[in-house]
Amino acid sequence: MENRTCEECNEKLVGRIDKRFCSDYCRNVSNNRKKRLTSKTVRKINRYLQNNYRILEKLNPHGKQKISKKRLQDEGFTFSYITSIYTTKKGSYYHFVFDQGYLQLENDWYMLVKRED
Repeated sequence: MENRTCEECNEKLVGRIDKRFCSDYCRNVSNNRKKRLTSKTVRKINRYLQNNYRILEKLNPHGKQKISKKRLQDEGFTFSYITSIYTTKKGSYYHFVFDQGYLQLENDWYMLVKRED
């Protein structure tokens, strides 16, 4: 008979042949460690996206608003973090953070929009 041990604490395993952890605690500790190591970049990107979303939502309460680039930057908006781009038939590009978006206009002005379902 094979001596199997817990992947987290190396305690002897009793029970099912495919059992990998001795307890829920060890399973959770192991999974949380793996998740923490692999998702640091994802958490950082999500923070930027959430921040951008809150800024757009705050500055565009009525669904359409013209605003300066400086105002967006003063609020802490980061232009390189978006979730999608919509191209119109005329070739204009709307950049979206979820359902909040913006269209670059002339002279560092932007039109903020909210996508309706």
